[in-house]
Amino acid sequence: MTGIGLRHPHFVSIEGGEGAGKTTVIGALRASLQADGCEVLGTREPGGTPLAERIRGLLLNTGEAGGASEPVAAETELLLMFAARAQHLREVIVPALERGAWVISDRFTDSSFAYQGAGRGLDPSFIAELEQRVVTVRPGLTLLLDIGVSEGRERTRGRDLAFGPDRIERERDDFFQRVRDAFLARAAAEPDRIRVLDATRPAEVVAADAVARLQAWRDSHKP
Repeated sequence: MTGIGLRHPHFVSIEGGEGAGKTTVIGALRASLQADGCEVLGTREPGGTPLAERIRGLLLNTGEAGGASEPVAAETELLLMFAARAQHLREVIVPALERGAWVISDRFTDSSFAYQGAGRGLDPSFIAELEQRVVTVRPGLTLLLDIGVSEGRERTRGRDLAFGPDRIERERDDFFQRVRDAFLARAAAEPDRIRVLDATRPAEVVAADAVARLQAWRDSHKP
């Protein structure tokens, strides 16, 4: 069966550019839900299953495709992202939602439209067709952590010194500005799902805001 899946109220995605503080927010959301006795699955894209994590390695951790000499084509990058996503949905996300757990994903399909669409210049209708055929369930709530490109990249500088930037993190500022603009455009188009949080604030303030947004979402979807 094809067709974009319905939004699930227990499925939350966290989006944002480099240095936005997604990890801190995800930790705070997980703690808040667990304090209320909820089962919580934290996961990420690309990744989330052993096979999808191997695809992540091809996409992010090398500058070349599988150690070969050719660069990764934009279309290849997109298709690998959706291959990982298909596996992630089937093996992890859908089973967790079906047993009543909450799923918090570090990135989901919005990132494909932002990074491979706006960033790489791929036709958004191509991405939408893949979404139509692959995505069986969508986030009920997406929190977009918004921060300027220069400030976000400055925050990642220490991390880059420790681990080295991945293949996408090595892109130029104009790439990341297109990504940010695309995220904000999607938020403007889907205000009921995507809530924008000012990520320039201190991490603990952003985390508290995220927890409050999640609580408001939960309150609005009580039986």
